[in-house]
Amino acid sequence: MKYASAFYGPFREAADSAPQFGDRGSYQMDPPNVLEALKEAELDMEEGADIIMVKPAMPYLDIISRVREVSLLPLAAYNVSGEYAMIKAADMNGWLDGKRAMMEMLTCIKRAGADLILTYFAKEAAGLMKP
Repeated sequence: MKYASAFYGPFREAADSAPQFGDRGSYQMDPPNVLEALKEAELDMEEGADIIMVKPAMPYLDIISRVREVSLLPLAAYNVSGEYAMIKAADMNGWLDGKRAMMEMLTCIKRAGADLILTYFAKEAAGLMKP
């Protein structure tokens, strides 16, 4: 489930892939509509999906949680570039402890029900989780 979201901005800018006209909302999900997310998850399961993904992750923790309630399929959450950029910028400006904020955010995504988290923080987080 890919939501029409402002959180894709940094990646789109870096990849020079911002829409040249209009937006991508016609094929991305409407943020306020939780019932659409549940219906899409149900359709994906009926069509034989191997996994369900929600992106972006952090602003849609409720969706991750609701999908987890109705599906036993592996559930992935994509922690997109805007989520990464917010924490990095806040850390660089001294507004918060970036490492703690990163781990808290990833923990919340997991706690919401994600089995897999795709994130730009992967290498940094893995380094912090070493025993």
